[in-house]
Amino acid sequence: MNVTLLAHTPDPEKIAASAAKLCYSSSGIDSIMEGLTEEKTADFIDMLVSVGHESVMEHVSFTFGIEGISRACSHQLVRHRIASYSQKSQRYVNENGFDYIIPPEIEKIPEAKAEFERAIENITESYEKIADLLTESHKKEFEEQGVDERSAASKARKLANEDARFILPNACETKIVVTMNVRSLFNFFCHRCCNRAQWEIRVVANEMLKLCLDAAPNIFKYAGPSCVATGKCPEGKMSCGKMKEVKEYFANRGI
Repeated sequence: MNVTLLAHTPDPEKIAASAAKLCYSSSGIDSIMEGLTEEKTADFIDMLVSVGHESVMEHVSFTFGIEGISRACSHQLVRHRIASYSQKSQRYVNENGFDYIIPPEIEKIPEAKAEFERAIENITESYEKIADLLTESHKKEFEEQGVDERSAASKARKLANEDARFILPNACETKIVVTMNVRSLFNFFCHRCCNRAQWEIRVVANEMLKLCLDAAPNIFKYAGPSCVATGKCPEGKMSCGKMKEVKEYFANRGI
């Protein structure tokens, strides 16, 4: 797995602080950044985050490149709707010999891992066979329509990918670019840094939070799972029961 911060709003903390300053003072647009020293910006951001004034955080966004995750993980990721996503297409990209993710619990048991890999081999073989059969069928159709052989083969393969992909597993590796504003990231971290989150997206979320902390430490210093961000666990009887340990872990930034 690889999580990279591709870009973020320049001077993220100053932008959020200046937006808030406009709300709390009579400053004009041309002067809202005046006097916002590094120290004053840090203090202002700390106040905003501590009182939950999050609307100004929507002016700041972060863009991440994520690769080496499963389709099962990306399906969870895109459920966070206030965000923008661009994902590797199984329609346009040939998945012959696709990479795949093995869950750690399966990896630990030799017999389970062997069965998992045997299933992947079977799927890979079936995917390639189905894609080849479909490609040949579509190619003939295009050639009958007068399309030249090279163009017919290219178009046929793209059509074949559309249907052959139905057999691909959730384990199939994918790549995705994600952009979220800070307010959405706070929500994302509350849900996905939590011990109750599935292991793979929790790793992604923790890596994203590390990168955010490096870029804007004052904005994200209280970010994390709900028990860290709000001091409360919303899971009720389904709680992991380790609130103290989780708080200590994130307080020491062990993510």
